[in-house]
Order: sequence, then structure tokens, then C-alpha cells
Amino acid sequence: MPDRHSISAKVLSRLPTGPGVYLFRGESGEVLYVGKAKSLRSRVRSYFRRDGSHSIKTQELVRRVAGLDTIVVGSEAEALILEANLIKEHHPRFNIQLRDDKKYPYIKVTTREPFPRVFVTRNVRNDGSRYFGPFTSVGPLRQALEVVKRLYWVRSCRYNLPREAPDRPCLDYHIGRCLAPCVGLQSREEYRGMVREILRILDGETEDLRSEVEEKMQKASEELRFEDAARLRDVGRGLETIAREQRVHRVMGEDQDILALARDGEHAAGVALRIRRGLLLGRETIRFSDAGSEEDTALLSAFVSRYYLGRGEEGSLDLPKEVLLPLDFPDRSVVEEVLSDRAGKKVRVLVPKRGAKRRLVELGGTNAQNALEDSVSALAFMGDRADEVLFQLQDRLDLKVVPRTMVCFDVSHIQGSETVGSVVLFENGAPKKGGYRHMRIRGEWGNDDYRSMAETVTRYFRRALDEERVLPDLVIIDGGKGQLNAALGALEGLGLSQVTVASLAKKEEEVYLANRPRGLVMSRRDPALHLLQRIRDEAHRFAISYNRKLRSKRTLTSQLEEIPGVGSSRQKALLTEFGSVAAIRKASVQDITRLPGIGPELAVRILTYLRV
Repeated sequence: MPDRHSISAKVLSRLPTGPGVYLFRGESGEVLYVGKAKSLRSRVRSYFRRDGSHSIKTQELVRRVAGLDTIVVGSEAEALILEANLIKEHHPRFNIQLRDDKKYPYIKVTTREPFPRVFVTRNVRNDGSRYFGPFTSVGPLRQALEVVKRLYWVRSCRYNLPREAPDRPCLDYHIGRCLAPCVGLQSREEYRGMVREILRILDGETEDLRSEVEEKMQKASEELRFEDAARLRDVGRGLETIAREQRVHRVMGEDQDILALARDGEHAAGVALRIRRGLLLGRETIRFSDAGSEEDTALLSAFVSRYYLGRGEEGSLDLPKEVLLPLDFPDRSVVEEVLSDRAGKKVRVLVPKRGAKRRLVELGGTNAQNALEDSVSALAFMGDRADEVLFQLQDRLDLKVVPRTMVCFDVSHIQGSETVGSVVLFENGAPKKGGYRHMRIRGEWGNDDYRSMAETVTRYFRRALDEERVLPDLVIIDGGKGQLNAALGALEGLGLSQVTVASLAKKEEEVYLANRPRGLVMSRRDPALHLLQRIRDEAHRFAISYNRKLRSKRTLTSQLEEIPGVGSSRQKALLTEFGSVAAIRKASVQDITRLPGIGPELAVRILTYLRV
């Protein structure tokens, strides 16, 4: 590992003094940490002081740093947004890790279309549509949709009307679920009037609509249209249910988000409560990994910026008038500026000390505490469950010991190029990311998976022996008998024939072992097989991600290679300074000429090639 002097004092002294984002990289080029700064020079230099004030986590980060990239931006607000997006892209291991519980469903109304559609989605985009949610419970979602379907005839087709109109109506028209606007049997004005009523329901304005429905039901009954009367009766009941839910969840008469935290040792949870027009519409829970060494202000800052800004433009959707927080943090004013700019209105980020707003923050804290307790209980349950599955795996494979530590190997390539090997480590049935490794295959044998697997296993275990690491209880190989034999040969060459190895073939999910002539077929419902599949899939994912990273780097470099006068050293200097080809493209001639060996003429040529 590199030492704390891997970034020279000369490099540190040349850093820009303006606001921006910095990326610390490890010796393999991976992003270890992304941070923002009002002054890049002073912030980055602070990591390399010898005053002993750094936490253990920061000391370990500095020890691993082998490279530094900086991106200068125009303001602290831009730095905050860029930091959130880069963390989302790279998932650096030394940044606070946030994990969404899940993607909650929303009801989407495509209001920008001439004939809007209404459907459920879990992907929120800044596409001009109206989104209602998130619905943390499926019940209210189904109730709202059922009312919409019974009262209105919204099209379910995906035609781009009116440009892609079909020749004749579909079945929905014939069974009374659509009035066929696609073939002109319902006008655009009438259809959009219906959509406006739907938006009223989803906005919570049900009182007037219930009266209208009752009047229509009474009229249908008087005219002996009993089927229509029965349908309207059911619609009225649905509206009553929605109104009752709204009364239960009414909090106060404002548009607000309440963000709160709860923590217990290494575990922490954040909760965001969404209140619109005084109604509590939903709750989202975020969980933090390795939160023990972080201050509350750092957790809250990461939670707020990632919740609103780490989603890209999605963070600008349905922003409230106020965001209420339990405590202050250094970036609060910058977050307020960014949210106001995105919302096109003033968004206040407040820390209430008393009164009704403080009680709302306390309500958020109670929700966060409940979410944290559920999380800790679930982790305890999963620990017990993991033990049970490990014992089952030991029994199924007839292992001498319970496989507490397992490593899995996979090889990935694209038509024989950019061949990479990956290794993932699981302890007690759970991934241990610090033990993950990837490597480029050095051998020139193209798509020979067996030789690539042998090289991957050899290099991993040779280093394990050199570092005197404890050997795993079980080695898993992604593949069939051929990959298994390649791994066994590599281990035997290192004098490690005592290590237990199994391979998992994808097609039939058979498990091959060295001491069994035939593959072992396990029940598809067997939790032990599920654990093997999970480890195998994680190794495959890790290999693919590294392969894509190498291909992406090759593509970026090739763009610069096309420019006359830009050799490998200048390519490296450009990418080190600006971070990406996209950033170089946005730079000015003056920015590029600051680099050693690049004059104005070459800078103009670089921008001309990249901007064409």
C-alpha cells in the first residue's frame, strides 16, 4: 500500500484555491473517496498534516491514497451537486454509504402527452409528468387506482397519440374501459377534462367529487340505469376510503419534508417524511453502513445532499416549501440555495427549536428510531439465519468444516479482449467488500477461460501466502468441470491441495467437487444453493463492472489518441487534471494551456477535435 506521502508537497502546493471536488484514488485507479471543498488546496492539504487529529478511518484513507483528481467548479453549490453525483457513480468505499430500503411505487400521470396515461412506476424522472407517492403501502395505491379506473376511462395503450393512431379501437373500447380517443371517438378536450378530474383525486381533493358522484348515482337510479348506479356507488365508497385515510394522516397545512436520524453504534437510519397540503403522503427510509466513526452532522449532511441531489434531476421533483431537520450542519445554506434554484421557488431548510414544527421533527425521529430497531432486529435474525444456511451447506457438500469464509472466482472478457479476473469474499454468509479483488489477466491466450481461471487463482493465493492470510474454508469457481480442474491444478502448483474447491455451473446449477465424479444437483428451493448462487452472481457482477471500467478507459484514451501531437504523457496529464474527456471538452484554451507542454495552438487543436 502507498504511504501518506504518495501525494507530493509540490502537487499539493499547485492545487487550485477555488471551490471544487476532489477524488482520492487507490493504486489500481479506483476511487476511494469523493469530497467537495470551498478551497480545494486548503481542504486537500488538511488530509496530509501530521498533527494526529484525524480519525482512524481518515488515517486509513490517506494511507491508501495513490492518486488525486480535482475538478474546479464555479461555486460551492455546483461542488455540492457534483459531489453527490460522483458518489452515486463511483460508490467510493470511504464515503458514508447510504442504502435505500427499496424503490417505492408512484402513480404517474403523463400530463405532457396530448392524451395522458395513468400507471404505476418505481422510476421517477424529470420528464414533466405528475408523480403521486411514494406509496409505502400497496393498499392506498390500489384504492386510488381502482377509483380512477371505475370512474374514468383512461387509455392503457402506449401509442404516441395522435401520431401513431391505430386503424380501429382495441378491446378496452368494446368492454367499456376506454372511449377510444385513438380513433377520434373521444375528443382531446373531453379526454383532458377527465384527466384533470383524475389529478384532483390524486391530489386529495375528494370532497366535491364525492358530492358529484352521489348526484350522478341518484340520477342513474332514477333513470333505472342500475349498473351505472352500482358502479358509481362503488366509486363513492372508494372516495370515502381515500378521504378517511387523508383525515387519519392529516398533520398540518403546509408542504414540508421532515428528515430525521437515529443511530445505535455502527448502525444508523434516516427517515424522510413527505407532507403535502398537510397530508402525510409517504415515508422513505435510508440506512447507513459503517456509521460508527461519523459525527451526526456528517451523517445528516450526507443524507440531505444524497437524498435530494444524488438522484440527478429527480431531486428537483415535487420539492416542498420547507425542509425540517433535527440539527444544523455546515452545508445547510448551500443546500437551501440549490433546492430553491431547482424548485424555481424559495425552499427553506430549517432547524426548528420549538412549537409544531419541532414536534414534526420529533415525529420523524420516532419513525427513524423504529426503522433502526427493525433494521437491527433484521440483522440479528439474518445472523441466526446465516448460521443455519452455512450448516446446511456443510451438510450438502460434505465439508469438514462449516464454510465461514468463502471466496468465489470468476473470469470475464469481451471476445477475448480486456480479460479480467475477480474474487469476492463472504464471511458468515455476508459479503465483505474489503476482501474483494480484481486483476487484469496477463496471459496472451484470448478467450481461454481455463488458463485465465488458473492465472487468477494462482495470483490470488500466491499473494495470500506471501501476506500469511488465513485461507478460506471453501473456494467457489464460477463454471463447470473445466474451470474446477484449472483451479485445482493452480492450487496444487502452490502446494495448497488441501483447500476445498467447488464449482457451480450456470446451465443446470450443478455443483462439482474434486472428490465426486458427477455433479451434485440440489433442490432449486434449497437455501444452501441460493447462497452459492448469490456468491457466484456477486463475483460475476464484480468482474463485469471491472471489465466495463477498462473498456471505458480505453474508449476515453482512444479519443485523445486521435489528436495529432497528444501522446501518452499528454493524455495522462489531461485526464489527471480534468478527470474525463467531457470535462476537457468544457474547458477553455486558458485552462488547457496551464498544463506543462501544451501551448495555445495545441490547446485549440484539442478542443477542435473534441467539440466536432
